[in-house]
Amino acid sequence: MFACKRSLTSTVISALRVSLTKQVVVSGNVQRCMSTQTDGEVRIAAVLKEKFPMASSLKVVDISGGCGAMYEIHIESDEFKGKRTVQQHQLVNQALKDEIQGMHGLRIFTDVPQ
Repeated sequence: MFACKRSLTSTVISALRVSLTKQVVVSGNVQRCMSTQTDGEVRIAAVLKEKFPMASSLKVVDISGGCGAMYEIHIESDEFKGKRTVQQHQLVNQALKDEIQGMHGLRIFTDVPQ
């Protein structure tokens, strides 16, 4: 009986996590609904749009389940032209210096439009 109770509790907790973080389970993978953004995603995207006005593509995803501890950023901008990857990432880090203080981690993917 304990195993069933534990399993049911795990199922309920998983369902609550999905509900609270606006996530959808697809083929065993957890994916957020694309129609919603967290406040952190919106705030970071706004900062990056201001700092990189020539960005042709920008995507900010809270990969911490909605708590704002870790983000993944994909940004494509002409402002990265002629710069090495490390320099591109330094520009993004500098733009987000205030926001980074409250994070556990940040994954950055930069590119130059073709």
